[in-house]
Amino acid sequence: METPLQPGQLLARGVSRHLRSRDFVPMVEFVPGRGLRVDVIALGPKGEIWIIECKSSRADFMADSKWQGYLPYCDRFFWAVDAGFPLELLPEETGLILADSYDAEIQRYGPETRLAAATRKKLIQKFARNAADRLRVFIDPGPAQILAARQSDSE
Repeated sequence: METPLQPGQLLARGVSRHLRSRDFVPMVEFVPGRGLRVDVIALGPKGEIWIIECKSSRADFMADSKWQGYLPYCDRFFWAVDAGFPLELLPEETGLILADSYDAEIQRYGPETRLAAATRKKLIQKFARNAADRLRVFIDPGPAQILAARQSDSE
């Protein structure tokens, strides 16, 4: 039985769908550096890197004290919120995406701060390795999952 998605995960799904329509490849819950985990990172068709933080409520936003630490890992930073979110909380110098669980729309672009070539290369390699490893799990889920599947087949 699958666990229902949380509100922030639903926003991330809508954002990811929108990014795919713009020829970006998104990845959710990515760790760009030690002690950081972004909701969505997306690699664009020209190698650009965007980070999107999904906030489902005022409390969720107020609890986020790490977002400025994400800026050295992207060319653009966005907040993704739903239509009921109090927009006045969001810093005006950041990007804004209105989203729901099905799609999203970019309302405002934050400034573009191009990454250094060495940083970009390192992030793209990490992105690729992470994506490949996530795909590997579908091909080879590992001993625990295989054993569980065999047990359920024999019941």
